[in-house]
Amino acid sequence: MICMNLLLLLQSVAGDSLPDLTALAEGVETSQRMNFFDMAVKGGWIMIPLLLLSLVAVYIFIERLIALNKASKENPNFMERIKDYIYDGNIDSAIKLCKQADNPAARMIEKGISRIGRPMHDVQVAIENLGNLEVAKMEKGLSLLAAVAGGAPMLGFLGTVLGMVRAFYDMASAGSNVDITLLSSGIYTALVTTVAGLIIGICAYFAYNYLVSQISKLVNNMEAKTMEFMDLLNEPAK
Repeated sequence: MICMNLLLLLQSVAGDSLPDLTALAEGVETSQRMNFFDMAVKGGWIMIPLLLLSLVAVYIFIERLIALNKASKENPNFMERIKDYIYDGNIDSAIKLCKQADNPAARMIEKGISRIGRPMHDVQVAIENLGNLEVAKMEKGLSLLAAVAGGAPMLGFLGTVLGMVRAFYDMASAGSNVDITLLSSGIYTALVTTVAGLIIGICAYFAYNYLVSQISKLVNNMEAKTMEFMDLLNEPAK
């Protein structure tokens, strides 16, 4: 639009001294239009696995984000109520409260409560074993997301190599009748796949690190709740 307005302005100032620039302006404007679908088609078949990788990355990120947000919800008075129930000897109510909370920290506390009366070492081991299982559940799919972050740029680079091979093959086949369009078509395909692979890889990389940071916060909270529970069991009876 800017190019068209500029050319029309020059024509109005110069008058008849310049040829009709309307067609030229429209041609420039049309050549500058490029939508994502056209770029994807130019990328060739390599864009199909890149599209699948992007869908996998989006699904894993959204699914894990919902799961982690659910796991992070907790009652601020949870440990105080657990302490009151244990001091009163109301173990069933404490277990019921843990089931209602339904988060990793609460499930670890529930496991510890169910082991009350056994040696402290056994209680701690039971909590740690369940904690390892909870962390494994939270990390579900992250390895695949990391694979997308590393594999998408490599797949895009493969498209780059294939595009360059195609360009030089077409040039060799053309012989002396080499046209610039033969070379530009292959390079265009190469650049499109590289850009697509990098975009997918970068987005997956940041998504992976964000999920890892959220899991680290949850793990720290689980460890804090576990230490608080163990201190509670070690306190002298009032």
